[in-house]
Amino acid sequence: MDLETLLTFDDILLLPQYSDIKSRSEVTLSSEISEAIELRVPIIASPMDTVCGTRMSQKMSEFGGLGIIHRYNSIDKQATMVSEASEGGANTVGAAIGITGDYLERARELVSAGASVLCLDVAHGDHLLMHVALHNLTDKYGHIAHLMAGNVATYTGAFALAQLGAHSIRVGIGGGSICSTRVQTGHGMPTLSSIIDCTRIKDRFPDVKIIADGGIKNSGDIVKALAAGADFTMVGSLLAGTTEAPGDVIHQMGKKLKSYRGMASKDAQMDWRGNVSSLEGIATVIPYKGPVINILQELENGIRSGLSYSGARNLKELRENAQFVRQTQSGLAESNTHIKWRYDA
Repeated sequence: MDLETLLTFDDILLLPQYSDIKSRSEVTLSSEISEAIELRVPIIASPMDTVCGTRMSQKMSEFGGLGIIHRYNSIDKQATMVSEASEGGANTVGAAIGITGDYLERARELVSAGASVLCLDVAHGDHLLMHVALHNLTDKYGHIAHLMAGNVATYTGAFALAQLGAHSIRVGIGGGSICSTRVQTGHGMPTLSSIIDCTRIKDRFPDVKIIADGGIKNSGDIVKALAAGADFTMVGSLLAGTTEAPGDVIHQMGKKLKSYRGMASKDAQMDWRGNVSSLEGIATVIPYKGPVINILQELENGIRSGLSYSGARNLKELRENAQFVRQTQSGLAESNTHIKWRYDA
């Protein structure tokens, strides 16, 4: 058995290069997700019920990103959330749907409420039911809404979705911080390698966007994903715990916390549909982080700095200039703020 070595974000670094960029303000991060929608920053909020509801969607749009309002509620409730977030069309709003049951009715109501992006949101997107649903949605809404599909991990999975009409494809299986798919099922692929593999579909479908989704821990990982070929990144844990994330602040032993859970966790499945099938996620609490604008500004500054280290003024130049190098576990340790390890030990 000849096994290929696959890489994730911690396995590589970008080689610093000559730069004549004097200020981060010279760097632009804007990119079109479709002809009608341009994002100022390549950041999309994940459709999780502890990450993106009405308030998060509003803030993401105001900042220049995109929020995908989660689907774990009734059609009427989600449509109301979309309507409130869109503020008469002033904001760009995305909304998640499934691929079985009432998904066509839900899509209709969400588009009517103001959603300009429909996200076909399932864990395993390289699947017959996804193909059928995407075909049906492309016929009905492909001309009036951006269709985002996934998740997939391989070129063949991404190619099939592009061929069926997806405008963008979420890439990454099992890499999320509260996802246990790889442990429970034995399946998955390091997200960075998935991005590199799936990006090859652009030879045939140059307008289809690749969205890196899973395993992104910081702005450096976002830069690596973009350099590897992703057009946008989807994040959950980075935005969870903020003021705008759904859920109340929890006070425990003098600390402020908020809930964060995977949508395949026991808690999420019970709240959503009253029963539990396959467990591929966990539920936890994380420290309360305050307003999301602080997190977004920090991420944007880090991404801008990242581009400047490759001498790139925009995302296109980053992909053209990027040079990757492998790092060992010792290199990873050196990359971190290791003084804390030395004095905490």
